[in-house]
Amino acid sequence: MSDRTIGMWLYSNGGGDKIGKKIIKKLKERGIETIDNINLRHAIAKNSHILYKDIKLDKLDLFFSYNAGEQTQYQMYLYQALNRVIPMINTYDSFALTEDKFQTSFVLRNAGVKTADYKLCHRDDGHQLKKIIKKWDKMVYKPTDGWGGVGLTKIENEANLDMLLPFLNQMDLRYFYVEKFINYDNTDFRVDIVDGEFIGCYGRKASGTDWRTNVTSGGSVFMRDANDDIIAVAKKAAKVCGVDIAGVDIIYDREKEEYIVLEVNGIPAFATPEQEKMGLDFNEKKIEKIVELIDKKTKK
Repeated sequence: MSDRTIGMWLYSNGGGDKIGKKIIKKLKERGIETIDNINLRHAIAKNSHILYKDIKLDKLDLFFSYNAGEQTQYQMYLYQALNRVIPMINTYDSFALTEDKFQTSFVLRNAGVKTADYKLCHRDDGHQLKKIIKKWDKMVYKPTDGWGGVGLTKIENEANLDMLLPFLNQMDLRYFYVEKFINYDNTDFRVDIVDGEFIGCYGRKASGTDWRTNVTSGGSVFMRDANDDIIAVAKKAAKVCGVDIAGVDIIYDREKEEYIVLEVNGIPAFATPEQEKMGLDFNEKKIEKIVELIDKKTKK
C-alpha cells in the first residue's frame, strides 16, 4: 500500500516513454505511486483546487514536470500556482529562472560563475547597442526565452545591427539582450547534474559553417569527458540557479582561457536510443538519482 502519490509529465519522444516507465517502476519499489502524463494544458483551477480530470493535483505529494517542447504559458501559470502548495521538480522559480537567459546570466555572474559578457537594454536604446558593437567587435542577439538555438542572431558589424534593429522593433520586444561573441572551437560540454551530483557529460559540435552547437540547429553529439574544473563549474551553476535537475552548457573561451557557462537547462534530455548506442550511458544513473530525489522530497 503506497502512502505517497506523485504526478508526472515527461516528454515521450526520443525514448522518453521508456524512461518514464523505468522511473514509475523504481518509484513503486519505494512505495510511491505515479499518476502519469498529467498535461496541465487539460487542467483547470477551481476554488482551492487544481483539477486534472477528477484528480486534485494540489493533494499530490509532488509533481515532476519534465517536458520542454510542449510548455505553454497556461501550463506555466498553473505550474506556478501548484508549486505554491506542493513540492515540484524543478521548482517553478528555478525553472522560470533558467528559461530566461538574461536573468540566468545575471544570477550566475553575481555568484562568481563566469558567463559571456552581456548587455540588456531598452528597445529604444539603440545607441547602447551601437556603442557595444564598436567595443566587442561581434555579438549575439538572443531572445531571453528561446531554446534550442532558435532566434539566435550573430551580429558581426554595425551594418548587421542596422539591418536587424527594424526587424526587432517590429517584433514588439520591450528589451534587447546581447552577448559578446565568444571565440571558441564550435564545440561545447553538456554536463548533467541531479541533486548536486555529477551524472554524465557529452559534447556537441556545430555543423559546417554554423556556430550554434544546439542539436535542433544542426549540431551533433559526440562522446566527451568532463574534467574536474568543468564538473565544478556545472555543479556551482546548478546550485546557484536552484535547479534539482540541470543540463549545464559550458564552452572554453580561447581569449580569456577559461570555461564559461553558456546556458543552464532545467529539462535536459536523457540520452536517446541512438546516443546510447554511441556509448552515452548515463540514463540509468540519472533515473536512479531522480527517483532518490523524489523519495527524499516526498518523505512524510
